[in-house]
Formats: sequence, structure tokens, C-alpha cells
Amino acid sequence: MRRIFNVQLKDKITYISTTNELFYDWNNFMFLGHYGVALAAKGIDKKTSLGTMFIASQFIDLIWPLFVVTGIEKVKIEVGNTVFTPLNFVYYPFSHSLGAVLLWALLFGAVFYAIKRRMRSSVILSFLVISHWLLDYLTHKPDLPLFPWTGKKVGLGLWNSFELTIIVEMFIFTAGAFIYFLKTHSRNEKGFIGMWTMLVFLVSIYFLNIFGPPPPSDTVVGYMGFALWVFVIWAYWTDKYRSPGRFSKTRHYH
Repeated sequence: MRRIFNVQLKDKITYISTTNELFYDWNNFMFLGHYGVALAAKGIDKKTSLGTMFIASQFIDLIWPLFVVTGIEKVKIEVGNTVFTPLNFVYYPFSHSLGAVLLWALLFGAVFYAIKRRMRSSVILSFLVISHWLLDYLTHKPDLPLFPWTGKKVGLGLWNSFELTIIVEMFIFTAGAFIYFLKTHSRNEKGFIGMWTMLVFLVSIYFLNIFGPPPPSDTVVGYMGFALWVFVIWAYWTDKYRSPGRFSKTRHYH
């Protein structure tokens, strides 16, 4: 069925690829599950900003573009590499190997503790960094190194199932958003509209890029990765206008 659907969308995708460069495969940088885990974590740690949660949950994807554009790590565009993404992650041991991620998680938690002196929050943020690798392990084909110095690579390959990938990602994202809204409330219109707009935008971009064109070059892949910081800034801004606890009928926007 999906093969037939792709044939029907062929002309539309070709049109998008030649007329709108804004659709350059953001999907490969925005696995919704990572944001879902961060949203759920905010329900556990009410003191830490959602923006910081986003940094932690997407940390290895936030630093990965630096390694790509400097030539330290390698990615290639290979349409058909998996059903869900045309990217072949050839070499990324310093950002995405399990050993490196564990070190990044410890460093992230340690820096946060040095600044804020909140051990519980530091542990949660460290777990968020690690959670990114765990979700990547679920979705990637066996291309995730265990350690930078070994050739052993792992991955369960969820990306080889188009339908199942969408189901799993949307479930994690929706569950995380549900927990977030259950544990927080907006203090004014900015907190309400800002959060809902961000979530809808994330999902919209995700689905647009499921059928979007592949990036035009390996270099563009790296530079597009920096776009993830938009959502970090957005999360910091909108979270300022939200507070812990469920909304009370006695509260009014003013």
C-alpha cells in the first residue's frame, strides 16, 4: 500500500524538492520521541526549564552537526538506506557511540550541578542525554558504535518499518505532551499559545518531511542540524510563562 501511495505522491514530492528548499529533510534531525521524553521529564522535575530538558534530550544531535561540518564525523545521503530516512551515518563515534554518550551525560549532569547545585535535576538531565542513545538504538539500523575505538555497531532498525516508526514516535511524543500538560499550566496566553504552537509546529514539520526530498548534499545535512536550536530557544521562552501544577478555575489570564 505504501508503495502505491509513494507513486501517487511522486509528482508532489518532485515539485516540493524543486520549489521549496525549506523542506530539506528536517525529519532526520527531529525524532519526536526525544522531545516526548523531555516533556515527560518536565513533569518529574518542575524546577528545570523545558529548554534545558530539550538540550539534554537532543544533546548528541545538537553537537553532531559540529562534528559533521568540521569533517570529524561522516554522513552520506543514500536514498533507500532505510525506509524512513535517506541518511547513512557512516562515522559518528564521538557524538553517538554508547561510550561517548555516557561521558557526555556525566559531563552534562556535572556542569549543571556545578551551576545549580541540584543533584536530582542533574541526574534526570544525565538520563535524558542517555535516553537519546536508547531511542536511537531502537530506530537506527546497526550503525551506532558501542565505543569510539571498536567496530561493533548496534541498532534494532525500527526505521525499516515506515508505519511502525510513525506509531512509536507519535506515541512517545503524545504521552510526553500529556504528562507535561498534566503537570503544568499556563499563566497567560503566551504560555498557552506558545506551547501549543511549538508542539503543533514540531508535528507538522515531522509529517511534511516524511514525504519530503532528501537533502541536496552531505554538508547541508550538517548545517541543517543547527536548526534544532530554534526549538531549544522556543522551549525556554514559552516555559517561562508556565508553572507547575494543574490549572485552577480560580486562575485567570491578565
